[in-house]
Amino acid sequence: MGQRRITPIDNPNTATQHVNENFNPDSLDRSRLTEMKDAQGRTILVDTVTGTEVIDSTALNVVPKMIYPLLHSASVSVDIWDPVMRLLGQKYGLIEFGAEVSLHNRYIPVFEVGLGEANDRPDDNNYTYKSAFAPYFRIGLNYNFLYNSSTDYMAMAGIRYGLSPFSWSVTDVEVDSPYWHEEELMNINSEKVTIGYLMLLFNLRLRIKGPLYLGWTFRYQTILHEPKTPHGEPWYIPGFGTRNSPISGAFSITYTFDLQKKKKHRHPGFDDTEGLDPTVMPHFHPINDDRELNGTNIAEEKIELE
Repeated sequence: MGQRRITPIDNPNTATQHVNENFNPDSLDRSRLTEMKDAQGRTILVDTVTGTEVIDSTALNVVPKMIYPLLHSASVSVDIWDPVMRLLGQKYGLIEFGAEVSLHNRYIPVFEVGLGEANDRPDDNNYTYKSAFAPYFRIGLNYNFLYNSSTDYMAMAGIRYGLSPFSWSVTDVEVDSPYWHEEELMNINSEKVTIGYLMLLFNLRLRIKGPLYLGWTFRYQTILHEPKTPHGEPWYIPGFGTRNSPISGAFSITYTFDLQKKKKHRHPGFDDTEGLDPTVMPHFHPINDDRELNGTNIAEEKIELE
């Protein structure tokens, strides 16, 4: 008689023994199989008669499916960081708005537009920098790491490409005259430029009530392209901030619109109950029925309930 293998014990030796990963488990007699775990946590099927061991492919880890629909939601937002900082004395920046669409609560295309302006005398500099009101535009994508979790909170990484067409000027430039030992003032006329830049960001968003969210954004940014001008480089760039600040932030309020299709619940026996007051009995339609119940014709006893 063949030697039978009974209830294998999971010990250090089983962690290093060979497992046939190419064997077809359907060829095994399921009535004589037992299970064990290997060192990687995989389920191993063991034939207790022949000793054949194969991986249970039905127990392998499967990538979780996305539980939210393709068109999950749409959102609009306003960044209140610059307005608050202006109230605290900052003399550049203005306001920014954003719009986005959530795909599966995972991929989120984003479009942002804002207005920037500056009228400031930078610290330790001998001039006043001015930039008139100018729009800026950004387009990009967010990725939500918590796409299969509750929509009450989101943790996202993102990328943006920004474009800022604007004009700038410098006034009251103090120039020392080494010959006359006097100080002169000069101005640099308005220069028109268009600057493109890249942003990498991380965003945390939390629902505060209903469709309202608060969001905190941390951004790393760098200039990609800009034209050369005869008077140097602009100090402030709308949508980017000051030139020598690669790190910036944002604080936003977001309103979200749910795009999921709502299923209409219909009650059996009624033509349509949508929009009816649940406290009012719906109308029954008469039924043509000539059957008799306890000697009484059912059709004669129909009652219309309102």
